[in-house]
Amino acid sequence: MHKENPPLNPLQGDGPFKVDQLLVLSIAVPMTLAYLTTPLLGLVDTAVVGRFGDPALIGGLAIGAIIIDLIFTTFNFLRAGTTGLTAQALGANDEKEKQAILFRALMIGLSSGLIMILASPLILVVGLWFMAAEDSVSQAAGTYFLIRTLSAPFALSNYVLLGWLLGLGKSGTTLAIQMLLNGINILMSIALGIGLGWGIVGVAIGTIIGEFVAFIVGLSICWKMLTHTVRPSKERLFNRPAWIRLINVNGDIMIRSFALFFAFAFFTSQGAQYDSVTLASNAILLHFFLIAGFFLDGLATAAEQIIGRSVGAKYAVGFWKGFKLTLIWSMVLAVLCSLIFFVGGPTIISIMTTNTDVQTTARTYLAWAALTPVTGMLAFNLDGVFIGATWTRDMTVMMLVSLAVYLVFWWAVKEPFGNHGLWAALHVFLITRGITLAFRLKPRANGTFA
Repeated sequence: MHKENPPLNPLQGDGPFKVDQLLVLSIAVPMTLAYLTTPLLGLVDTAVVGRFGDPALIGGLAIGAIIIDLIFTTFNFLRAGTTGLTAQALGANDEKEKQAILFRALMIGLSSGLIMILASPLILVVGLWFMAAEDSVSQAAGTYFLIRTLSAPFALSNYVLLGWLLGLGKSGTTLAIQMLLNGINILMSIALGIGLGWGIVGVAIGTIIGEFVAFIVGLSICWKMLTHTVRPSKERLFNRPAWIRLINVNGDIMIRSFALFFAFAFFTSQGAQYDSVTLASNAILLHFFLIAGFFLDGLATAAEQIIGRSVGAKYAVGFWKGFKLTLIWSMVLAVLCSLIFFVGGPTIISIMTTNTDVQTTARTYLAWAALTPVTGMLAFNLDGVFIGATWTRDMTVMMLVSLAVYLVFWWAVKEPFGNHGLWAALHVFLITRGITLAFRLKPRANGTFA
């Protein structure tokens, strides 16, 4: 007898799991805290190296960190892709597939990390050539980069472990592992960098220790969560369609991440064409959006888990309720962040720079920056929805469309409006991303729950 699918749009009703405010916040709040701990690590590392009073060391740390962070960010698909696929396996109550996803993703993470170590000398040469820093800075950057790269297998595997735990809705455990990683990293950087006087070498080794300990602890936690009476067969583990799906999902997310990185790099480069004061003011104001992003990312992660689990369970009611609740909370946080930036923006700018010219210029464009959480909110939320549902091809295509609109709009307003036009183009980019994804949402959901 044919079993009818649940209704597509109702937001009430019983289902395989309960979607409510508590579920959303139980995932979003710990993940927001986890995201907020990351900038602290960079501040501590800079402070440790800064104690030696050598500008070349500070510059070398900054350049080395940029190169390696760019590479690691490229592999962030290991976190996002694993979350969506695991949440779907959880929703489908498929223990074997949950385990298979973890094992497959760990294979990619470990092997990619080893390849990165082997390729690190070539990557360093290209990175330093692009940065075009002076010799003393390049030498310090090379030292930091080559040592830090040794953590790659653990760092990329940690993306997998965190993604798998998030897919299961274990955001509290994810927060604990993230705090352990950053906490050990900070302590070891201080102990080795300042205590033993190893400077930038100590900071790099401290990062390796933090990533390794987090990997061992995270792997142990994930292993205990497995049902050991069940194990995927070798055939299932190396199932060709499953690997193709994993590679496609991860590839789409990687392209999307590259496009997003290019959009903000382009924004910075265009600001640099005016003068150093405008460049500095744009850099300061862009931090407003990045700060708001930490909060919106927490809710996007909640959307990933709830949406992925709903898709796996074929639970349309949960899908739409999860989307509605995370969207409402995203709207509230976006408006709140914007109000804080409008009211406290001048004070924040004064704290971030003592240069009066930069302060004056930044205040001129403050309204543009203060509105970015609102205009970017829908894109953040729907990114989480599309990753959770693994509709990653749509997400990537809409990102490329939005990028094209952004570049064309900037070309049209560049001459008459200058830096105001550049900020307007950024808003057009954010709004277009949200609108294009929204247009794809219902048709995609209809097809998934048909």
